[in-house]
Amino acid sequence: MSGHSKWHNIAAKKGKTDAARGAIFTKIGRELAVAAKSNPNPDTNSKLADVIAKAKAANMPNDNIKRSIARAAGELSGKDYKELTYEGYGVAGSAVIIKTLTDNVNRTSGDISSTMSKCGGQMGKPGCVSYQFDNKGLIVIAKTVALDEDTMMEYCLEAEAEDYVVGEDAYEVYTTPEKFSEVRKFFEDKGVTFLEAEIKMIPQNYVTLPEDKLATFRKMIEKLEELDDVQDVYHNVDLPEEDDED
Repeated sequence: MSGHSKWHNIAAKKGKTDAARGAIFTKIGRELAVAAKSNPNPDTNSKLADVIAKAKAANMPNDNIKRSIARAAGELSGKDYKELTYEGYGVAGSAVIIKTLTDNVNRTSGDISSTMSKCGGQMGKPGCVSYQFDNKGLIVIAKTVALDEDTMMEYCLEAEAEDYVVGEDAYEVYTTPEKFSEVRKFFEDKGVTFLEAEIKMIPQNYVTLPEDKLATFRKMIEKLEELDDVQDVYHNVDLPEEDDED
């Protein structure tokens, strides 16, 4: 099990998360509420349990998590949120996938299309770039004295993880989407704390953009992530470490 880690610097990522804490909590809160709408019990609702793990990895306080789940029976009861995925291109043909939760499809698609076009990108048809990505469960765990590489290998084999990558200061554990909940629970039962835990689109290959194109692309990603209906943005651009997005 080996590979190239894209989860470079824990301190930099945590600092960036702190700066955008409010926006991140708002998006995860909506995701929690939607997941809990049909069943607010994470013991019997694996999708909700997965989102709770994502929230905890983002350092979302337990009170916020509880309030978000409670919203499912309140303000969301009369709304029909849809999970929609959009695909398109950034500058120089770079590939972008945008995951959304929306109660107004026209608003969401219009906002995304406008944002991309202002930054030299464009929306595409379903499937236009998703073939360049793999849908994987990803669990990121900090390297510690107690959790050395031998122990991590043993855990990954026992949990039947698909793959794992040893980075500078963190491990990346990969699973199939179907096995994600099971593997996540295995590590939780071991008392392991996650830096990241979610199912996401992983690019099969990364592209490098020239500096001028890189600045434009980075601006587009930032603007897309600021949209209220956008939950996650995935792309295949190899961004510099200090500005790594996904």
